[in-house]
Amino acid sequence: METIVIGLLIPLLGTMLGSAFVFLMKDEMPEQVQKSLLGFASGVMVAASVWSLLIPAMEMNEAKGAWSVFPASVGFLLGIGFLLLLDELTPHLHIGSSNPEGPRSKLSRTAMLALAVTIHNLPEGMAVGVVLAGAEQGASGISLASAIAVSLGIAIQNIPEGAIISMPMRAEGNSRWRSFMLGSMSGAVEPIGGLAVVLLASMLMPVLPYMLSFAAGAMFYVVVEELIPEASSGKHSNLSTIGFAVGFVLMMVLDVVMG
Repeated sequence: METIVIGLLIPLLGTMLGSAFVFLMKDEMPEQVQKSLLGFASGVMVAASVWSLLIPAMEMNEAKGAWSVFPASVGFLLGIGFLLLLDELTPHLHIGSSNPEGPRSKLSRTAMLALAVTIHNLPEGMAVGVVLAGAEQGASGISLASAIAVSLGIAIQNIPEGAIISMPMRAEGNSRWRSFMLGSMSGAVEPIGGLAVVLLASMLMPVLPYMLSFAAGAMFYVVVEELIPEASSGKHSNLSTIGFAVGFVLMMVLDVVMG
């Protein structure tokens, strides 16, 4: 249980470290840096979804032959659908945008920015929680080392993400300490969501492949719907491509070496 708690908290520490950049940088993050970091985060999430979630989901059902892909396919589509629904029902504002999404709301810009980040971070917490639960239960294709690799990979991805969150909070007029706290708190949904998945997975082991692929679908939604469009718009999109490649390879190596 101690290992699970540590695994759940590691990504939060990454977010807090990244949020602390608000004390070191000017009020606005250079566009080149932001593009690179968005691409890096996308690469980590895609690699984690494939190597740590979708492939283990299929390996757990390899005895079923061609049908081993069924749980992974269903879970993936459900994950996409869940985030799509959450995106439609939650008032939020993406970083760098002036047009709120979701239902009309009287919430402040800061609150809607925080909600957008919460939607973004929820799949990451689910991913960490489900692989930790799989390792704890001895699921095929998921070792404790590979679960920690996912946690570390998400934490590394959360460092630039924390900076991307706290800097706009500062630009909205918040103090540096408030911006740091808001950025750090945006990562709190990850251990909470991860713990909920751990508790649920321990009771529903037969559906673990669906849960693994569900988390993968949710992460892919965030990448395709939010990160890649933000990273590829305007100038310096080539930097986001380089960042994606670096993040993808880093997460792939972490999973293979530690798995």
